[in-house]
Amino acid sequence: MPSRSTSTGAPDTARWLLRGRDGRLTAYARAGGGLLRWTEERPGGPDWSGPEFFEAPDLTYLTLAQGGDGYVHFLGRRERRDAAGEPVVEIMHSIQYQSGRPLMDWRSLGNPHTKRLDRAPSLGAPAAAVDAAGTVHVFVRDAIGSVRMRREGKGGKWEGWKDLKVRDTLDGIAALATSTGRVELLAPAGKATLRWAQESQGGELRRADDVPLAPAPGSGTTLETGPDRLTYYAADALGDGVRAHRPADGGPAVPLGGAPGPGPTAAVRTTVDGHDCTVLAHRTTGGRPALAAFPTEDEGAGLWWAETGEPCLGAPSLALDAHGRVVMAAIGLDGTLRLARQKAEPGLALEAWAGV
Repeated sequence: MPSRSTSTGAPDTARWLLRGRDGRLTAYARAGGGLLRWTEERPGGPDWSGPEFFEAPDLTYLTLAQGGDGYVHFLGRRERRDAAGEPVVEIMHSIQYQSGRPLMDWRSLGNPHTKRLDRAPSLGAPAAAVDAAGTVHVFVRDAIGSVRMRREGKGGKWEGWKDLKVRDTLDGIAALATSTGRVELLAPAGKATLRWAQESQGGELRRADDVPLAPAPGSGTTLETGPDRLTYYAADALGDGVRAHRPADGGPAVPLGGAPGPGPTAAVRTTVDGHDCTVLAHRTTGGRPALAAFPTEDEGAGLWWAETGEPCLGAPSLALDAHGRVVMAAIGLDGTLRLARQKAEPGLALEAWAGV
């Protein structure tokens, strides 16, 4: 696929910097008429190729999910007009099997509002998770605030849309598969975050206790912080900064501070000076990336947020490179990819930001 220059939009997700099975990092961003991709030329960098442009017309939202096989799944919300000028909204899916390889053709997963076409244009933004068997689970808020799920069945055949039968959910659904393959789903609502969980891989998603956190729509993310145990991070809807909640522990959400602007929180685990740590990032109300770290599952130990780099479009992203170093990525206001990599020294100091 030849390179092509086109305008870059703000990332719709915080998981847009991913590491393939060959160890190379790849960054993705939605652009006019499609998406852009930058790829490390060798594991651990520092050189990158790109951006390459891949056509995906009429996407209004793009999110990504990656399974243990390294495959990257792209889920987009497409809105176009039919011959009569009526809006047609559908969820689209594509796959990248290996770092640097082309994307497969986009395939429509349709719209769950097949009988009430007047509701179809109000379909929300998709989220996705891939379990240990490689099964893709797609979730989307429907026109009446319920959550619909569609997943890939055996032999690659997709099951129909299933209604999880709730009301008043908002955009910003977060989904993740644990290391045992269980999928958990969190959907923000007005006064709390609704939660579903599988008892085991491939099982039915069952309603679980709500998370006592009313998040700003689109700000939530999940991270496996212990064996088969997730922590949910989201910006408080009242503007009181980032909060954390571990459903397995119960209790209230823990305030983590910060000044997050609109957009999701990024999260990754790493070892810092021999200690298991969680690293968070977000785009501040002033538009710059901010970074914080603390001992994993010990939010009470305290943390401080450090703004870094220049103002960016959308949320920054975090990943570990082939050498286990934290890499922070952001899309500059000029549409270029910018990176800051962890220094080879004690602590979590980052090198100076560099453009690609």
